[in-house]
Amino acid sequence: MKTLPIYQVDAFTSEIFSGNPAAVMPLEAWLPDETLRALAMENNLSETAFLVPLPEESEADFHIRWFTPTVEVPLCGHATLASAWIVFNKLGWNREQIRFESKSGYLGVEQTDDGWLELDFPNLPFEERQTPRLIHEALEGAPDTALFVPNDTNYLVVLRDEAAVRSAQPDIRKLGELGNQGLIVTARGENCDFVSRYFAPGAGIDEDPVTGSIHSVLVPYWAEQLGKNTLLAKQVSARGGVLRCELKGDRVAIAGQAAFYMEGSVRLP
Repeated sequence: MKTLPIYQVDAFTSEIFSGNPAAVMPLEAWLPDETLRALAMENNLSETAFLVPLPEESEADFHIRWFTPTVEVPLCGHATLASAWIVFNKLGWNREQIRFESKSGYLGVEQTDDGWLELDFPNLPFEERQTPRLIHEALEGAPDTALFVPNDTNYLVVLRDEAAVRSAQPDIRKLGELGNQGLIVTARGENCDFVSRYFAPGAGIDEDPVTGSIHSVLVPYWAEQLGKNTLLAKQVSARGGVLRCELKGDRVAIAGQAAFYMEGSVRLP
């Protein structure tokens, strides 16, 4: 019988029961992929992050992988932020920065002076496309032009205002027929620079509460639209979350808070 530690953290919030919950499982060495998938399915959260420490001479400190209940994803912000909180607060980490090796390259996380955690993520390229018919059928008021993000296959559409983003009720079944990861909807914010929501049926998630990784494309888009590189963002799902963002050339800084919820152990045969 093998016992593994498991933690749960609500990311991009200062209070539990809001933000986006993520499971974090530090490992001594990688388990078979089928076991990782089974653990993520059993946890049944939008993401489970698995961490394995790397040798001292490595460029990174940990190798990180992220799994939804159905698939492994190339990039995840909230589970990275949750993982960093666990490393800083539960694993005795005494350095200022954590360096993760991932499918999307090297990702850094450091603590700001006011206690937020800042993710160093890539600036994801996007391309303009005609909005697919299925998005028009799934989402009332979808514009004729969408942005496509090749890195994670997401589509992004800009709606008329924050109220339209908050009230959006897309047909998840039709979005699932797109065969990609998901759909980001966004608009200028009323009390922040921009708002968003994220529907990801292709990754087994009807709606993700707060998604750090989509800000790797939202931030460069809104920085150009608004003519500013420092942006305050809100994801306006039912749970909601707040992100402080900054465009830094080919990188995007995404900062958030975290609320520790639970720790325990998993027994594997």
